[in-house]
This record gives sequence, C-alpha cells and structure tokens, in this order.
Amino acid sequence: MVRGRQQPRELIENRVSFAGPSSELSVYDTYLPAERVGLSAGELLYCGMITGRKIMHAQNNYAAEFLPRESFVMAPGEHVEIDFPDARMESPTSCLTIEIARDRVENICSRLNSAAPLQREFEDWRYRPDSLIHTRHSPATQELLQRLVTTFTENSSDRDFLVDLGVSELVVRMLREQMRTFLLKVCANNPEVNGLGAVIHHIQSHLDQPLDTEQLSRIACMSRSRFYAEFKQHLGCTPAEFQQHLRMQSAKDRLARGESVTRVCFDLGYRHLSHFSRRFHQQFGVSPKQYRDQNVS
Repeated sequence: MVRGRQQPRELIENRVSFAGPSSELSVYDTYLPAERVGLSAGELLYCGMITGRKIMHAQNNYAAEFLPRESFVMAPGEHVEIDFPDARMESPTSCLTIEIARDRVENICSRLNSAAPLQREFEDWRYRPDSLIHTRHSPATQELLQRLVTTFTENSSDRDFLVDLGVSELVVRMLREQMRTFLLKVCANNPEVNGLGAVIHHIQSHLDQPLDTEQLSRIACMSRSRFYAEFKQHLGCTPAEFQQHLRMQSAKDRLARGESVTRVCFDLGYRHLSHFSRRFHQQFGVSPKQYRDQNVS
C-alpha cells in the first residue's frame, strides 16, 4: 500500500514517515506479538488500520478491537496502549496515522461555522476531545485514505497542494462523524430541542418503519426543500442514509448479544433477509451470521 518501505529497523511499531503541510503520514508495522505498547499524540492523530488486529486501550477503561477499514482518532495530548495479538513476521499488523496540527483543525472548524453554521441549540462546529471516535470507514473515507497514502508518498510538483486538500477533506469527514454522535446524544436527552432534533429522535425511535418525507418535514416544521438542506448540513447525509447508518449500528449491537439474524432483520424494517445480509456485509465486511458467531462465545 505504501511505496518506499524498507527492511524494518524495529520489530514492534516500525515507523516510516512522510511529511506534508501541517500534517505527517506514518505507517507502523509490527512483526511480533506484544502487549501494552504506548502511543502518545502531540497533535490530533487520525489512525487507520491496514492489516491485522489491535486491541486499543484508551481513557475511561475503553478497550476494543481495532480492525482494517476502521478509524481511531486520538486527541492532542492523549495516550493509548496497544496490544498486538496476531502480529507475525510473515503477516505484520499494519496501521497508518496522519498527524494534523490542531490550528489546522481549528481553522477548518472556523470555516465550517461561517459556511455551514449549525442551529444555535447544537452549538458550533468544533473538535470535541472528550468524544471518542472509533468507527468503520465509509467507502468514501476508505477511498480518501488510499488516495492520501498515494499522494503523501509520490514525488510531484503539486504534491503538497493535493495533500492539503485531502487532509482538509479528512478533517471535515471526522468532524461530521463526531457531530452525528453529538447530535444523537443531544436529542436523546432532549427530543424536542428543536425541529431537526425532533426528526433525529423520530428516525432513531422508528427504525423499523419506512421514512415518510412529508411527515419528517412536518415534524421539523420546515418546507421539504429546507428540511433536506438543513438535515444534510447538520448530518452530512440524507435522512435515508442516516436511517441506514442507525439500522446497521443497531444490528451490530444486537447480533453481538447473540440475537437471531432473522429477528434482527425484520425488527429493523428489512423485508428480505438477503437484502439485510448484503447491506450488513457491505458495511462490516462479514455476514450477519459470521459477525454474531465471532462475537458470541
């Protein structure tokens, strides 16, 4: 995935780095099993798994698997400890990180607040260091990371310009992911915070039902066109995409508890098991049955 790798100098967290404007890409390869290897972030650190598996130990007793096609974001000053249970010489565990200067993140937040301001009940765009980001990549984010790796490691006259554009897009995607989580918490605590909050709560509470755009517009007290514009501005997706995201997260949680694939499928409003299974595989890389069997002992 990364050109220019050399023979490792270290067998645990061997690092190869490429500098960019207000950012730095590093690729870490680990060739031996290890436990509680420390990693600290001086600036915001966006981590993406490439191959293998890690166990991430973070603040507040957080411990979770970190798998390929997932992101884990470390706040400036944060420290984590990492286990490498599966690392081998012939199949190293590999991860990339992109270190992004905090003033770069603040500048992007300022531009978002000018270009796409949020409703006052939802505060401003800002990075929230107390809100953990550990999420599955969307196809667009996965494609962006692959493009960034190529751009960081190439030697061309417009390299820095393209790196700058790619890192800005990555920060916006990260902020939107965190904003979705924040809005869900706000609406869980106060479903009637405003019209848009009432819509978010309604979708979350009726995952088994098809969306009715006219009903959602009435709940939001907005015209249909304004509702769609406000929803996409705040959540970065359409109502249907948002419902699909929530359905998949609910399916994942319920299957991990050992619930029946068929029951989860129909409880979440899918009419056909094949459609549900295809959606789940696209999102998580395994079938619902495989996921349940892997997570239920």
